[in-house]
Amino acid sequence: MSGERPAGSVTIVGLGPGAPRMITPEVTDALATATDLIGYGPYVARVPDRPGLTKHGSDNREEIDRSRHALSLAAAGHRVAVVSSGDPGVFAMAAAVFEAIEHGDPAWRELDVRVLPGVTAMTAAAARAGAPLGHDFCAVNLSDNLKPWALVEKRLRLAAEADFVIALYNPVSKARPHQLGRALEILRASRAPETPVIFATAVSEAHERIDTVRLGEAVPARADMRTLVIVGSSQTRLVARKNGPAFVYTPRSAPPEASS
Repeated sequence: MSGERPAGSVTIVGLGPGAPRMITPEVTDALATATDLIGYGPYVARVPDRPGLTKHGSDNREEIDRSRHALSLAAAGHRVAVVSSGDPGVFAMAAAVFEAIEHGDPAWRELDVRVLPGVTAMTAAAARAGAPLGHDFCAVNLSDNLKPWALVEKRLRLAAEADFVIALYNPVSKARPHQLGRALEILRASRAPETPVIFATAVSEAHERIDTVRLGEAVPARADMRTLVIVGSSQTRLVARKNGPAFVYTPRSAPPEASS
């Protein structure tokens, strides 16, 4: 009947930071019923093969084409799962799918499309360190693949001025070896040298590494493509311990003088 919704669907899921135990039960159920799996090759590979599941891996910079492919399959009746690491709505595939819907076939707007949250790197890293996101915070993606670097610098300066805790996604890559160093320079201009900085690499995996250093001592060489960096605010605290690394937390309230 004309106007009926197609039988297919698109479910956009987050696989968490790395370890299978970090995948939510809701996402596990969606993956178990999908006929097609679409995403960046290494993320697709994290999902076990099974009968009835066709995998479509692609390059990291093909988000819109990947989204169109998913929507086309769904329009043909397939149950498609689009995978991202972390949470699909944080610098990931959910926005790309909706961008493809907005500018694509009008029929795609009537598809059954769902977004299932996942554990993003920012919250996973924060939990390992303590509670650095206990007060106001923001996230900045240091990749300039989809926006000019000048905009990244502007946002870093304003976030630093506003005294947010700042989570830095995609701090380095082979194509962008200098940008984390520049970001740290910008933050040092308005943050005290003793400000805590958390480097969290491969969170939840066997080779996980969490290091907390002072901003004045932070070096870009500590980060790689699997690293999330959290820079504390003026209120972020270290709680020293005798038998383990210090806890890092940001109090839930700020003193009145913080607004001046």
